[in-house]
Amino acid sequence: MNCHALDRKIVGPSFKDVAQRYAKLADAAPRLAEKIVKGGGGAWGPVPMAANPHVSADEARRLAVWVLSIR
Repeated sequence: MNCHALDRKIVGPSFKDVAQRYAKLADAAPRLAEKIVKGGGGAWGPVPMAANPHVSADEARRLAVWVLSIR
């Protein structure tokens, strides 16, 4: 929660903005889960998302599903 908030940008985009951007993608949950674990960059600007290798694949999937449920 240091980088993302429910409805406002901190370092990264809000969870609500992520949910809106990925809402129409059929593979949104697996794509987000992979980003949660591996990190990434360029999708939301110059600041890369840090990797979270301590998060299991199942935890990442559940987090991704939760983010996508935010409206």
